[in-house]
Amino acid sequence: MFEPSVYIGRRRALVAALASRGARDGLVAFPGNNESPINYPDNAYRFRQDSCFLYYFGIAEPGLAATIDLGAGRATLYADGLTIDDLVWTGPRPGVDEYRALCGADAVEPRSAFGRDVAAARGRCLFTPPYRADSAIELGEALGMAPKDLAAAASGALIAAVVAQREIKEDRELADIERAVDVSIDMHRAVIAAARPGVTEAAMMAEAYRVAYSGGGMPAFPAIATTKGSVLHNHGYPGTLADGGLFLLDAGAETVNGYAGDLTSTFPIGARYDDRQRAVYDIVLRAGEACASMMAPGVPYRDCHLAAARAIAEGLRALGVMRGDPDEAVAAGAHACFFPHGVGHQMGLDVHDMENLGEVNVGYDGQPKSAEFGLKSLRLAKPLKAGMVLTIEPGVYFIEGLIAAWKAEKRHSSFIDYAEAEKWLPVGGVRASGAARAGSASRSTSP
Repeated sequence: MFEPSVYIGRRRALVAALASRGARDGLVAFPGNNESPINYPDNAYRFRQDSCFLYYFGIAEPGLAATIDLGAGRATLYADGLTIDDLVWTGPRPGVDEYRALCGADAVEPRSAFGRDVAAARGRCLFTPPYRADSAIELGEALGMAPKDLAAAASGALIAAVVAQREIKEDRELADIERAVDVSIDMHRAVIAAARPGVTEAAMMAEAYRVAYSGGGMPAFPAIATTKGSVLHNHGYPGTLADGGLFLLDAGAETVNGYAGDLTSTFPIGARYDDRQRAVYDIVLRAGEACASMMAPGVPYRDCHLAAARAIAEGLRALGVMRGDPDEAVAAGAHACFFPHGVGHQMGLDVHDMENLGEVNVGYDGQPKSAEFGLKSLRLAKPLKAGMVLTIEPGVYFIEGLIAAWKAEKRHSSFIDYAEAEKWLPVGGVRASGAARAGSASRSTSP
């Protein structure tokens, strides 16, 4: 974690931001995450702290919580001392006073006092939408609410203040994200080096994870490691690499401090791309370049997405898969048959940064999202700001079921030659990405 003054400064900035939004009194609640058992209490998934707790208090240990009293500007950490069993099974750990000092909190209380203090603040307690059942149950019991009602009761002022603060990355955060991206690049290079016909997808995934763990952190998210690139989020690893095919790796590393990398590579399993694979890959590269060339503070990321979409429509028109004016095709949404997702999202302590706070709040400044197929999957549309970090990850996919469904409907038939599109089904899907900071050059893993 960073030095205590970092967390003190972040909390002070949050208090000031809330005051500017009219929230000058009340209690901000930060329930930290607990261990999450796999199949019995002592066999748990690898622990990951709540990102808001990490940002404002920094301690990546289970069983903690915190509050900020807005009127007094006082931060309290809730933690229990080590038991004999803890000492036996986990070894010496920091005591409660050491934890308080590490995060610069003003006071420390037993963990059980968190519910008491939240209950005392009913009607003036601010919290973000809980995403874990145990946190929702604890908050619900303290506030006298059903867990299912908590998301709607979450504080809009708190969400807006957190988004505004966390989306602009400090220099220390940028350095940590760079470390995450460096390890992520190493993951992709290792997988590309290990790929050959006969190797399993599971072995490729394991190689990516080996590098992530060797870097001192962990994988930032479950890797997509697949020979079926047309399946956007394929998390199974049952296949085997075959000569002449493509392999898609969507994987990233997370640092010890919790900052994430997220990169995608699509590469040939044999010696080189065949002509069709190369043609599609080149379209994807041009789409990424078109997106990156648009990026600057003040430019809506929706415009960057549409620039990538136009490049894809132009490229597919050159192949005979699409036809007509590319601008008109994109305006009609015809390109989404081959590019059905958004071009990127913010990154930071979460691989989809702050997504638990709601895409409309994080990526749209509270404005409604499009309901149009493809565009509705764009997670970030609002104007970019200096200091944001985001991904650029366009793709071109020949999805058999989607092409068949649109063909049967004769949907966008003035823009799509379905007979030609079907000839490209063996290519599957190609996605390539880089991470970028608004106003700076992107970093790509494209081979």
